[in-house]
Amino acid sequence: MSFLNLKKDNFDYAHTCSLHSSIFQPMTKFILPFISCILLISAKKDETSNQPNITEIEKIIQQEVASKRSKSIIVGIIDAQGRRFVSAGTYSDVQQLKPDANTVYEIGSIGKLFTSLVLADMALKRELQLTDPISKFLPDTVQTPTYKGKKISLLNLSTHRAGFPRMAYNVDQKHVDHPFADYNETLLYEYLKTFQLSREIDSKWEYSNIGYGLLGHLLTRHAHKNYETLVQERICKPLGMTRTSLDLAHTIKTNKAVGHNESGHAMSQTVSVPVMEGAGFLLSSADDLLTFAGAQLGLVESPLSEAMKLTHLPQGPKDGNDGDITMGWTLLRYDGQELLWKDGGTPGFRSFIGIDKKNKYAFVILSNSDNSITDIGLHILDTAYPFKPYRYKWNLMDTLNVCIEAGGVDAGIAIYKELKAAAKPNFVFDPTQLLQVGNALQRAGRMADAIRIYELNVSEYPNVPPVLESLAEAQKRAGDGAGALANFEKLAAMDPQNLHWGWMIGRLR
Repeated sequence: MSFLNLKKDNFDYAHTCSLHSSIFQPMTKFILPFISCILLISAKKDETSNQPNITEIEKIIQQEVASKRSKSIIVGIIDAQGRRFVSAGTYSDVQQLKPDANTVYEIGSIGKLFTSLVLADMALKRELQLTDPISKFLPDTVQTPTYKGKKISLLNLSTHRAGFPRMAYNVDQKHVDHPFADYNETLLYEYLKTFQLSREIDSKWEYSNIGYGLLGHLLTRHAHKNYETLVQERICKPLGMTRTSLDLAHTIKTNKAVGHNESGHAMSQTVSVPVMEGAGFLLSSADDLLTFAGAQLGLVESPLSEAMKLTHLPQGPKDGNDGDITMGWTLLRYDGQELLWKDGGTPGFRSFIGIDKKNKYAFVILSNSDNSITDIGLHILDTAYPFKPYRYKWNLMDTLNVCIEAGGVDAGIAIYKELKAAAKPNFVFDPTQLLQVGNALQRAGRMADAIRIYELNVSEYPNVPPVLESLAEAQKRAGDGAGALANFEKLAAMDPQNLHWGWMIGRLR
């Protein structure tokens, strides 16, 4: 293969700002608004082996934990020889324990694979049809979007080809880390009634969390069961997956990894939202996910084998030369290979699952950090994919946090200006540094101090909309409706087509 243009699919809960900020992307939050970075593969593939051996994998994850990419990383592999696990780091700052096969992590958008598998299982059992319009599963009072008379189907939702964007515009983010915490059925139905499609259905792939949240909601309505029950009855119990759930029992939570942000500071657990559970709120372990992955290859006996095969079928191209989209997976086909992969993320966690169908090889990676592990996953899937060692960039943020803790926000602002004037090479100056400082102050309940830092960020980067948006959101949470309204109006002037900003202006007015 000469190159593959590969994109990152994870959930990205917008844990650093509000919903339509370009700062959401875990690796380059202020540069790429929910758009995955383009990565080229120019190296020739090793024809004898697509995957690095277990020793090489262990070396990689030990190196990356030492470089502060994550507090802990565990990799599980399954093939004809059985299961193998390697891990590095500690999954909790308090317990200082190395993760094992049963340590539980949040798996984010890998949960979409469970949603699509439930859909496939229902379709094969003739409980519904993939081509059924979504309106069939909603109250008669809920009008759904159409395009030139064509209706959105369940299959369109599962393949990200319905025409929905990544996030709904009508989300009033009350918490800096959890945008959907207050999203409910009423808001979802309001969104469906007011959203207008801008292109023909099934004409283009566009990653959509709101689409998968809606899909999970429709399946629960049709089955008259909640999402947890659907996943347990249809997938976990048949496969013997005992550590996969929306909310694991307390005895299992004692072995749950603690999430951390990019700079290594602990974060709270993601809040599960019933109306969005299909988009990715599950928790699981490496061992359970290996069972799930092994069943995809027939290495684990499964009553879901035909449904899994259905979810592997190509349903249309992704952007550029990114491969094909299936019912949840990305499918790469070249040189006789068939590779499936999916990554995921929630605030404080990243995950990856990869499958080599030709060589009957599958693996999972779990990490308790906001820093991406997708490059590691793609490198394990095929060594031709370039792996770039992580480089810690948060010295500026660390320094500011220490100064603010010792001398207050004024001291932090003063040292920021001094360091910027000195232009020292070991300090990275970009909007994410001040954004993280402000977010940490918000989490600590110091909203006034957070707003001071966001205001500094706006003065430094006045033409970066997500920077202004973070200030507007903080002002709204602090009760300064007038200040928030003024800044959302400035944002709307920058981009009149941004529906979220217009919706927020309407609410604030």
